[in-house]
Amino acid sequence: MSEIIEKTIRDSFPDAVLESKDVFGTLNIKIKPEALVEICEMLHSLDQTPFDYLADVTAIDWKDRIEVVYHMTALASNTKLALRVDLDKDKPEVESVTSIWKGANFQEREVYDLMGVVFTGHPDLRRILLPEDWQGYPLRKDYVIED
Repeated sequence: MSEIIEKTIRDSFPDAVLESKDVFGTLNIKIKPEALVEICEMLHSLDQTPFDYLADVTAIDWKDRIEVVYHMTALASNTKLALRVDLDKDKPEVESVTSIWKGANFQEREVYDLMGVVFTGHPDLRRILLPEDWQGYPLRKDYVIED
């Protein structure tokens, strides 16, 4: 199934796929951030295996970039997929997928709150765990804990 999904994405968006690999049995595809929403819309509307469940949105602070990871599942076939996008560490910004999966709303807010990733087009992007006046993003490696 993974090969079919990867081929579908590569055929539909030939310039968007940067790399793909299997990670513990789950296909992981790194794509260009500007193609994220279009690829997610296509995956969500597939006839045979629509990825109808966004299980998780998370982010990783690497030394040189912020990586956002979207874990999704096609519930009918229990097929899992991870889409990854690399963002500029100084201005991590990517389009929101809340128009595709309503469940992305709180997940994107959490990533924004703790990692500082701005999801453009999000209907209510504000802190979800920390007070509104909190300074910085505590899960970023450059965050300084004051005494």
